[in-house]
Amino acid sequence: MSRDRYVDFLRAWAIVLVVLGHWLITALLHGPGGELTAPELLASVPWTQWLTLLFQIMPLFFLAGGHAAAGSWARTRSAGGTATGWVGRRAVRLLLPTTLYSGLVLLAVGVCSAVGVDPGTLALVGWAMAMQFWFLPVYLLLSALTPALHAAHRRWGLAVPLAMGAVALIADTVVLTGHASHVGLLNYVLVWGVAYQLGFCRHDGLLTERRPLLPAALAAGGGLAFAVLVALGPFPVSLILVTGQTPSNTNPPSAAMLCWAVAQVGACLLAAPVLRRVLQRERVWRVVRSVGGVSMTLYLWHMLPVLVVAAAFYLTGLAPEPALGSAAWWALRVPWLLVLGVVLVAVVSAVQRWEGGLVKRYERIRPDAGPYRPWLLWPGLAVCATALSRFATRGFTTDGRFPALPALALAVGAALVLIHRRPTEPSSTERAKGDALEEAA
Repeated sequence: MSRDRYVDFLRAWAIVLVVLGHWLITALLHGPGGELTAPELLASVPWTQWLTLLFQIMPLFFLAGGHAAAGSWARTRSAGGTATGWVGRRAVRLLLPTTLYSGLVLLAVGVCSAVGVDPGTLALVGWAMAMQFWFLPVYLLLSALTPALHAAHRRWGLAVPLAMGAVALIADTVVLTGHASHVGLLNYVLVWGVAYQLGFCRHDGLLTERRPLLPAALAAGGGLAFAVLVALGPFPVSLILVTGQTPSNTNPPSAAMLCWAVAQVGACLLAAPVLRRVLQRERVWRVVRSVGGVSMTLYLWHMLPVLVVAAAFYLTGLAPEPALGSAAWWALRVPWLLVLGVVLVAVVSAVQRWEGGLVKRYERIRPDAGPYRPWLLWPGLAVCATALSRFATRGFTTDGRFPALPALALAVGAALVLIHRRPTEPSSTERAKGDALEEAA
């Protein structure tokens, strides 16, 4: 089956903009007592909240994820595959790099805590290294629900995202009226699930081939509804969490975020014909393919360069520190982004070797051949999602203390997911090689 280059582009573009957006709004200050602080740009310079309209691009990642999942699950079903096998494959691809990343960060946190690093600084670092984790439990849950969501899609088509959006609006209304704030947790699945479900619809041609005017309607309608909700309603313009701002468009995802997601989906459908022609150029496609191939690594590790640069230039007092939001501060964003980019390339090059070796070793020991152990996979997914949610909300450390219980939960959950595949029996050739090596030793 031919690869959809545009879907790969959307995934790569979303990750690149997330990385650049996080770097752009990250500000550092070296305090008089040697401590490092990170003032919140969006709160200190309110006009910068408008920039989040450019950098909040994750709806397109969920759209691309839904498109890819629809094709993958359909092929698995037609070949007689099972939901456990398919969900397990997706979970392993997500959790292997995530567990490696989390394990290394937690090891560093434990060492720093043991040698007496300032708890405030350690808490700031732990938050920075986990700020992107909100995405992981949501995507893990949507992947686990894909067989059921796709079954609903095959039966009802566009009615499914419409219904999900309607329920999301009701849930947001309940949250705003203060009756039950915990109801808003549903919107993490419903709002992002609308974009994911629209990915199913795009895969089957429901958004373009049969309804050529629908992309324009989605872009215009979603954009207009967002503008009305921000101008007349209670919602802020910022599409990233701002401390003290109530309500928030992301925690939980709001009606305004839902409208923006719909507008983004429509806009990307309108831009598809032009961008597809650009992606036919092999030089452009090679760049997109390279970025897409390391997208998970980029997403997980992109805040480590900030810590490296902070230690090298801010803790040492080498970095100039103009007033936050001043012309000089914005001018320094250019070298800031360039240096971070260079460090990230080095980090990704090193990490890719570890990740690649880990994945190859796992696939060799536990090949994706079935039969599977669903009684291990599904509890493991639930435990992992819980642990990742905790890290996303509180960081890798609270008050400088090592998070023993969440770390243990992630380790146990990941282990359950990884062992849901049965180990392979070595072939006679492999056994003969092993015997020969033992004799030689």
